[in-house]
Amino acid sequence: MKNIKKLPVVGWLLTMLNAESGKNVILPGSETDDILGSQTALLSERIPMNNSMPLHTTLAPVTEDPPIVVGFVLLQRFTLLPFAAFVDCLRLAADDGDRSRQLRCHWTFMTSTGEAATASCGASVSPCEPFRKPTDFDYIVVIGGVLEDKDKFDPRAIEYLRLAAKQQVPLIGLCTGVFALLHAGVLTGKRCCVSWYHHGDLLRRFPSISPVSDRLFIEENNIITCAGGVAAADVAAWLVERHLGKAWAMKSLHIMLIDERRQAEHPQPQPVVFERVNDRLVRRAIDMISQNLGETISVEELAARLGTSRRNIERKFSDELGIGPQKFARNLRLRYGLWLLYYTSRTITEISERCCFSDSAHFSRHFRDMFGYPPSAVRKQGQHPGIERVDPFFLHIQRDVSDPQR
Repeated sequence: MKNIKKLPVVGWLLTMLNAESGKNVILPGSETDDILGSQTALLSERIPMNNSMPLHTTLAPVTEDPPIVVGFVLLQRFTLLPFAAFVDCLRLAADDGDRSRQLRCHWTFMTSTGEAATASCGASVSPCEPFRKPTDFDYIVVIGGVLEDKDKFDPRAIEYLRLAAKQQVPLIGLCTGVFALLHAGVLTGKRCCVSWYHHGDLLRRFPSISPVSDRLFIEENNIITCAGGVAAADVAAWLVERHLGKAWAMKSLHIMLIDERRQAEHPQPQPVVFERVNDRLVRRAIDMISQNLGETISVEELAARLGTSRRNIERKFSDELGIGPQKFARNLRLRYGLWLLYYTSRTITEISERCCFSDSAHFSRHFRDMFGYPPSAVRKQGQHPGIERVDPFFLHIQRDVSDPQR
């Protein structure tokens, strides 16, 4: 952290009295040798110390540099939402109101070339600077971009992250920024958090890593990894609270219309596990189904969206998972319902609608068939010995070749 200016004892006390009384107290001379002598006498003459003086006064330390100094490494086609959520939380905490002065927080946007960075949505962020010394910052935040098979991370950015880790500057990977940290080799032997949406992508690229996708972020050994999205605001608020206090973090969140900061272990919504799925077409189908849990997609419509035939998609699901796409989609919606029952306070009727069942009776019937107990038992799990804690991975794909309804 940046250095805090050290005030002499009496100088600090006079500053406190100035703040309390609204009057200037002037010390003649500045020699520190006289502080506990003549200046103390002066203090007692001009400001009588009596019982009317408040004893609860606290004074924020005077700082030479902003308490939080953050450098952002923006990779090509970076994701805009986590970047905006993080930097806006800093911006709102940095100044009073919404004036955006970099007082309590400083931030710098960097690219390997120093040119403007383009987000995946096409928006451009400038001005950007070339990489500065890592030690100029309290934290360095790297924000990754859209993952493609041909993606190659900027080697200069990767080397910069290695240098920052070597110099023990805390690193923060937002969204696919965790992939850049893995490429840099700075996560060896550490846990890392990744969005449920990129869980499978990370496993395919780094098979020796066991990513965590059941929480929002992880801090481990000077490195923070975050699932991305709006969870970036939770990480930023966590840092603001750590360095500036809870009041400034809450001020930022409330202006952003966020009620409160979520804890690191808060579960991610809709995490899907893909380890067992190798076929690209089936993976695309699962993506489409999982992103449309609020509607029923027929097999014909699914095939049309994927540019294939119904027969082909059914055959591939059967070969890959031992279950047909329609049954798979229904099971997925039921598992989503189980997750909502455990992790939210929504009613069974609301969950039934959210999972695209015609009514709560329809949902309850299929739920009991799949899990062996009714939805109401989940809410009373202490009275139901057969119900264990729900795995945040509400979907765990398993082969079921014996299922007759493929």
